[in-house]
Amino acid sequence: MTAPAPPHHADTRQLRSIIAGVSDGVILIAPDRRMVWANGPALAMHGVTELGDLGGTAAGYRERFELRYRNRHRLPEGEYPLERVMAGDTFEDVVVEVAPAGEAEARWTHRIRSLVLADEAGRPDLLVLILRDETERYDAEERFERAFNANPAPALILRLSDLRHIRVNRGFLEMTGFREDQVVGRSAYDVDVLEGAARRELAVERLREGRTIPQMEATLQLPDGREKCVVLAGQPIEIGSTACMLFTFADLDGRRNAERALRQSEERFALAFRALPVPALLATAHEVRILLANDAFCRSTNRKEADVVGRTAEELPLWADPDVADALAKKFRHEACLSDEEVLLHVQDGAPLACAVSAEPVELGGEPCILLVVPRAPERGRTRAEIAAAVAAAMTDAGTITARVLDHLARSGPTAPQDSLSAPLSTLPARAREVLGLVSRGLDDGAIAEQLGISPTTVRNHVNGLYRRLKVGSRAQLIVWARERGLGT
Repeated sequence: MTAPAPPHHADTRQLRSIIAGVSDGVILIAPDRRMVWANGPALAMHGVTELGDLGGTAAGYRERFELRYRNRHRLPEGEYPLERVMAGDTFEDVVVEVAPAGEAEARWTHRIRSLVLADEAGRPDLLVLILRDETERYDAEERFERAFNANPAPALILRLSDLRHIRVNRGFLEMTGFREDQVVGRSAYDVDVLEGAARRELAVERLREGRTIPQMEATLQLPDGREKCVVLAGQPIEIGSTACMLFTFADLDGRRNAERALRQSEERFALAFRALPVPALLATAHEVRILLANDAFCRSTNRKEADVVGRTAEELPLWADPDVADALAKKFRHEACLSDEEVLLHVQDGAPLACAVSAEPVELGGEPCILLVVPRAPERGRTRAEIAAAVAAAMTDAGTITARVLDHLARSGPTAPQDSLSAPLSTLPARAREVLGLVSRGLDDGAIAEQLGISPTTVRNHVNGLYRRLKVGSRAQLIVWARERGLGT
């Protein structure tokens, strides 16, 4: 309900009829500083229905309502918009939060401006407060701010009018190492997220036009001089009525490190696989298409690796008897492994080779594969399924591939006469035997040096001396030699 017509001026009826239906709130104040009329929106913006509920005067209004700035600081006495307009002040776009007196949380957000209507002599005749309800808008902005700051995905916001960064979230600061004051308020030229973009020209053009910037890889320059590989994208948004660009980022370094580690793991597996002293193959699980063939397999079957890799077991052929091949495939599908199955291995331009095949399911690069170990009959006691299981287990831990494989090779090796095993050890100097024992346990030169209290160079000299004395050509052969003689098991 609106107040009765102000007694001091009868011709305000036309003014009131004009503003009664507008959506903005309007409060009219007489020169004697009394509120004389308010339209419906002005009352609704204060949660009241009668003019008298607004307090009538500045003091009465202050008793009923508490006004705060957007930073939650309460407006001091004399700074209420009602008090300012009563003092003859004119102002534009004062934003305040309004709460009934005694309530901790604001209910409304008002954007307020003032007018002073003068009579013919130029004296103030009517004071006007015009209020716009910005509650929904600022509530939406607060929700956006909370979501933006809480989002772990790195992001920042650039104002398009002057190309200055106005927001940055914690995810971006943690990813890059920037401080907030090094980003917020700085121009796009100071912190240029598009500098190392893969399609920089397109991104800059879209930025100037205020259009979506598609995902692309980019390199960010970090404050400590390092670089960070990311995928970035830009989305135009409005903050209030300000046109902005929201940049979001995805850190590529973690993915690239994981890819590098996987690649290194697969390379180490390939090295260990090729070093196996018995024929071995790695094939796809579905077609049994050969992915890797070690040197022992190629020598045993009179084939070149290029003639084996890429072909299926049937195309080679792998087995001398096709019926046996079908039976092995069926058993592997049923039991998910093979252990010491008697087969004849097909040999190019030669007689079939009696073998005992073992197979284990493994994964390589996320793809299901089969590891086949095919020792010749005289070597069965030394290898068989244990080698396949060792390499399959080693694939899950790249750092132990060589040690595990060689450990299984040595532990399952044939028993040699005691004299032939012990005689060479007895001829080694004491320090050389200590180094050999630690080498056989899989320790590297640095760990051996630390344990024995000597330098890594001295360790390397001892290892090279063992190569010459024992007539072996690699550390792997040295480990096998030592473990066959009981060291390191």
